[in-house]
Amino acid sequence: MTAKISYDDVEVGMELPVQTFPVSRATLVQYAGASGDFNPIHWNEKFAKEVGLPDVIAHGMFTMAEAIRVVTDWAGDPGAVAEYGVRFTKPVVVPNDETGALIEVSAKVAAKLDDDDRTVRVDLTAMSAGQKVLGMSRAVVRLG
Repeated sequence: MTAKISYDDVEVGMELPVQTFPVSRATLVQYAGASGDFNPIHWNEKFAKEVGLPDVIAHGMFTMAEAIRVVTDWAGDPGAVAEYGVRFTKPVVVPNDETGALIEVSAKVAAKLDDDDRTVRVDLTAMSAGQKVLGMSRAVVRLG
């Protein structure tokens, strides 16, 4: 696949469509099974609270993966992401109710990096419960 977005059509400051991703306790159990990360802070409320957390929290790598979906959906090709990095700033707390948690992700083109490689840097902002959950969230994307 190739990115569906053309480098020539992208401008610095361009905002990508905002997306919201729901997270439930069931989502966390499914991710634990897929990733092999069965740390009880991600599924056992009693244990999470005993170690000082407010409740069960989402896996950091799960949060990171949900956030980059904004970029891969926009580019039209997951392989267009050449680099991606974040800092984990706050956990996504997932209550045991019908709603769970929401991860709200916005992103914008922060820089055009290389005309020859047709790469741009996209800065992402991931929020949950009014708190920024990822810091320094940046992706380098190779466009068509």
